[in-house]
Amino acid sequence: MQSETTAQDWQRSCHEDVLKVLAYWQGKCRGRKMPSRADIDPIELGPFLPQITLVDVVADGRRFVYRLVGTAEVRLRGNDPTGKAVADGFFAATPQAALDRYQRVCTTRAPFYEEDDFQVVDRYISEANLFLPLSEDGETVNMVMVFSINRDLYC
Repeated sequence: MQSETTAQDWQRSCHEDVLKVLAYWQGKCRGRKMPSRADIDPIELGPFLPQITLVDVVADGRRFVYRLVGTAEVRLRGNDPTGKAVADGFFAATPQAALDRYQRVCTTRAPFYEEDDFQVVDRYISEANLFLPLSEDGETVNMVMVFSINRDLYC
């Protein structure tokens, strides 16, 4: 069950690491609407790297393509979708649900946080995701950085 809340609501109740990654991204904006990929230093994000995914926004039918998927994400998924289109390697209730999240970030050019519980083949997952737009020109989103906190739900 997906739930969407206002920025004030989710920032009061989300995991503290989500707030740390958001603050990092905000610090890299430096007066711009969004930072570029070059502004993001993996060394500075060291403790969070296993939970970070980078998705390219491409100008072809694939639309969104996994560039990098952190080790914690790969382990949870049971596979590494790097190089695949999101529609083919999605980790959500449906491919459209995954695509809608990325499209929302491209359209709004703003961070998006959501919590979602869904079933994969053999288990239920509880997920909290922070989607952060990146832009080379300061206007067009050409990459989305996602920080995810996931856990198995035992029912």
